[in-house]
Amino acid sequence: MTTGCPSLTGLYHKLREAWSVETGGKWRPDNPAAGQCSVTALVVQAQLGGEILKTDVNGAWHFYNQVDGRRVDFTMSQFDSPIGYDDQPSNRQEALDDTSMKQYELLLGRIRSG
Repeated sequence: MTTGCPSLTGLYHKLREAWSVETGGKWRPDNPAAGQCSVTALVVQAQLGGEILKTDVNGAWHFYNQVDGRRVDFTMSQFDSPIGYDDQPSNRQEALDDTSMKQYELLLGRIRSG
């Protein structure tokens, strides 16, 4: 997930501290990544570039990124078991449709100010 790349590791730690019920309604203290995938994919792309990808997990889309040819999924810990990645192309609008501009701006602001 983040091994070997200090910028990815740093961003992951900032995200974990910034996630909350305000950035994703399914957030829980015991599972902070829950409900954060689409908003996180948007923030990661804003910070690092790359592509937004998606995969079906139990009938719902799960969003994540590809940065410099590497799959980056900072929210995979929300799942109880490993997921299969389809790496289907997605885009900012599709990810934004799964969150809100308010949640995106809040998380991005927390990352940039932290």
